[in-house]
Amino acid sequence: MEKIKKFVFSVVVVVVVVVILGFSQLSVEAKENVEQKKQTYIIHMAKFEMPVSFEDHTHWYDSSLKSVSKSAEMLYTYSNVIHGFSSRLTAKEAQILENRPGILSVSPEVKYELHTTRTPSFLGLDQNANLFPESDSVSEVVVGVLDTGVWPESKSFDDTGFGPIPSSWKGECESGTNFTSSNCNRKLIGARFFSRGYEAALGPVDVTKESRSPRDDDGHGTHTSSTAAGSIVSDASLLGYATGTARGMATRARVAVYKVCWLGGCLSSDILAAIDKAIYDNVNILSLSLGGGMSDYYRDSVAMGAFAAMEKGILVSCSAGNAGPSSYSLSNVAPWITTVGAGTLDRDFPAHVSLGNGQNYSGVSLYRCGSLPGKLLPFIYAGNASNSTSGNLCMTGTLNPEKVSGKIVLCDRGMNPRVQKGYVVKEAGGIGMVLTNTAANGEELVADAHLLPATAVGQKNGDAIKDYLLSNQNATATIFFDGTKLGIEPSPVVAAFSSRGPNSITPEVLKPDMIAPGVNILAGWSGAVGPTGLAADNRRVDFNIISGTSMSCPHVSGLAALLKAAHPDWSPAAIRSALMTTAYTAYKDGKMIKDVATGKPSTPFDHGAGHVDPVSALNPGLVYDLTVEDYLNFLCALNYTAQQMNSLARRNFSCDSSKHYSLNDLNYPSFAVSIQAQMGGTNVVKHTRTVTNVGSPGIYKVSVSTTSESVKISVEPATLTFSQTNEKKSYTVTFSSTSMASNTNVFGRIVWSDGKHSVGSPVAVSWT
Repeated sequence: MEKIKKFVFSVVVVVVVVVILGFSQLSVEAKENVEQKKQTYIIHMAKFEMPVSFEDHTHWYDSSLKSVSKSAEMLYTYSNVIHGFSSRLTAKEAQILENRPGILSVSPEVKYELHTTRTPSFLGLDQNANLFPESDSVSEVVVGVLDTGVWPESKSFDDTGFGPIPSSWKGECESGTNFTSSNCNRKLIGARFFSRGYEAALGPVDVTKESRSPRDDDGHGTHTSSTAAGSIVSDASLLGYATGTARGMATRARVAVYKVCWLGGCLSSDILAAIDKAIYDNVNILSLSLGGGMSDYYRDSVAMGAFAAMEKGILVSCSAGNAGPSSYSLSNVAPWITTVGAGTLDRDFPAHVSLGNGQNYSGVSLYRCGSLPGKLLPFIYAGNASNSTSGNLCMTGTLNPEKVSGKIVLCDRGMNPRVQKGYVVKEAGGIGMVLTNTAANGEELVADAHLLPATAVGQKNGDAIKDYLLSNQNATATIFFDGTKLGIEPSPVVAAFSSRGPNSITPEVLKPDMIAPGVNILAGWSGAVGPTGLAADNRRVDFNIISGTSMSCPHVSGLAALLKAAHPDWSPAAIRSALMTTAYTAYKDGKMIKDVATGKPSTPFDHGAGHVDPVSALNPGLVYDLTVEDYLNFLCALNYTAQQMNSLARRNFSCDSSKHYSLNDLNYPSFAVSIQAQMGGTNVVKHTRTVTNVGSPGIYKVSVSTTSESVKISVEPATLTFSQTNEKKSYTVTFSSTSMASNTNVFGRIVWSDGKHSVGSPVAVSWT
């Protein structure tokens, strides 16, 4: 018996040892798998440290790479945006490489996402066309757009009347799937695509789903590029909505597209390569309606690429993001980037809900495929037509066809795309949909080209409709579509989705810079996809109406092109300054621009300097200019290390240890003021600015306004006299407070005027 016990014990011990060894082996293998898993890294090289034994920097890059991995290959080499390359490496290889001589940094790739007619008239471009530069000067300006590509057959890229391509242009029209060099013309003068980073991370582009070429199978890129600089197209509309003449902001400017976004997103190695090429190609304006996570500028690919572009005199316009109305939700906040939020137009597409109790509630819709029967129809709440806890959201497979068939369905907004909810209702047998906002979206309404009769209503109307539904077992309703309505007031209002400040990376720089039209924008579209973007949408349209800061960004890009043509010697900072200081923050009745998310007046954290006014921007009077050296001093004020500085500056630059650098001295056209919170005494902060006269001689006097007496603002001197063009004058603003307004921001405005020009700067004061 004792022998049997010993035998069993021995077996158990052996089994335990084997199991432990097995787990150990598995953990070792798991660790090895993690270590062996490759991802794309962007490697910044200190080009000035290249050993003399190498004749070419690319050979040095390759040698450095092969020193840690014999099998690794360079995806891209970068010459303009950074000095370096990108490659697939394991985490261990990346760590070893970062410690090699001449390596500034090794950063993992980041995935960026897209931020997704009436506008020229709303902005005053039609009525004041004679004020803008002649077509010959505008046609020398090239707007580069980084996006999903282009649908070259769109009438928005018609080159009728265009002269020869500018002699400075060095770009190309690349061939690929469903795209050849002949697809370009004198309007669309360049088209490239960048997929190496994407394919290295996610596998080959599936050409049955999207074109491995500059061709746009998504629609977003065609929409943004035609918004910025599309040709004039008469009788444009979406299914009969917004009928009229469609045109970009700079109709005579040239367009160059750089496809960096694919079905799986937009990868930073491809984005950097595209900006690198755009700089080489000699674009004048770069438009990027995309964004990623928030990170320091020396780690942000868009910020790094934009810095290099700025050095070459290229203005970079980026979308602020669609993460509003939350605070600190901005993307693309570097001070050398023009950051654009979104506002509305004075146009709407009303579609109201009529209930069985006789009540009517307004909404919006772009549905145009046959109306509902002219009678009240059975009406049901999606939450009562589903066994799923998320049935109220009308997500795929959640609705019970027996309860939905033949009825109009009320769906709550959230989680899945708005247009997909309508498709889910239609697939379940529903004949109509009312889409209601929840608290997250409030009263913001965005029109969609639904696949079934549908309208979207705000939260208040939605709650009232829901109350009726839940208190009536035999509820009925119908939907009426009222077409296009102009003259909507108030307009503009700040869109609820538009991302908000403060600036989470550098609170001392006020962002966004401005807002521009970004809600229900009509522009060119891809012939490969329907207006909803859903696979089930077989409709094809030449123009589409969509919303987002993706739409507001190219408006500013196109306006910047007009200013560049009118003032070819202006720097990117001067162009941005002109757009900011002439922007408006109030309606004609004097009331502040509203924030649709709150129904209250918006603030500089919502609208930046205000809504763009391109006619006034042509002749701003004074501008706040910035040089590369100013931005380098700004980075010194951020206490960047030499390595971090070199990642952005691409040179051996060191801050002067004997010099005092201050973020408050960045010559920005706005003021973000941080006052240290303390009890007792007076808290004082000073900011210095320099303005350049770009108009005729004049005497400018300052005026100051604030929302609270808790902060005193004084300007010295209070008068600036200019006797000639390009003359510079400096002034100092003192912000003082004797009390601490806990968690309460104070907003204001500083305006210089000579009687003809009003040069305005927004002020945002917060306590730290």
